Amino acid sequence: MTARLLVAGVGNVFLADDAFGPEVIRALEQRPLPSQVRVRDYGIRGMDLAYDLLDGYDTAVLVDTARRGHRPGTLTLIETEPPDATVVPEAHGMDPAKVLALARHLGDEPLPRVLLLACEPAVLPSGDDDILPGLSAPVRAAVDHAVAALHTLIPALLADPAGPVPIPAGPVNASGSPVPAGPAPALGRPVESGPPRPAVLPRSAAGGAQDR
Repeated sequence: MTARLLVAGVGNVFLADDAFGPEVIRALEQRPLPSQVRVRDYGIRGMDLAYDLLDGYDTAVLVDTARRGHRPGTLTLIETEPPDATVVPEAHGMDPAKVLALARHLGDEPLPRVLLLACEPAVLPSGDDDILPGLSAPVRAAVDHAVAALHTLIPALLADPAGPVPIPAGPVNASGSPVPAGPAPALGRPVESGPPRPAVLPRSAAGGAQDR
């Protein structure tokens, strides 16, 4: 049976680098993924994403920004943990951890394996009412790297949804420069790295940053 896979762009197009996810989805229109992959821009519609996560997908890849302490534009692939009872579901907004908790609350179906392809932002508005459209230069450059990374990552996940993907020698940022080795910094968004699994970006695609 062919694996079912969802690629979901997440973010607000009016909040500077938070538009990274939707911009990657837009760029994929020029380089489409295999036909069995559903590619969708969810924006900030957390309820829509929560319902779709219950639609029998084997794997979901969320594309979003996340502060990891790297240089702006750095791509990181994070294996998320299933939400626990301490995470409060949220029907409005797009906090990935709360969307996963909402999906678990809405149905009895098992959640798919969820990976987060995250980009380190350079500019995010500080106030709830701020509007700042347009990506910063390093995050704009990372869009093409993310598309290339998805074209390497997705075939591996289609072949083996529960298996590892190729492991690079180490993390790199969007310009190809190495990120210093060391413990993975705390994620600035409410999704935390899952148990140790080799979920990383192939160096041939965008280099890729590893989280364990």
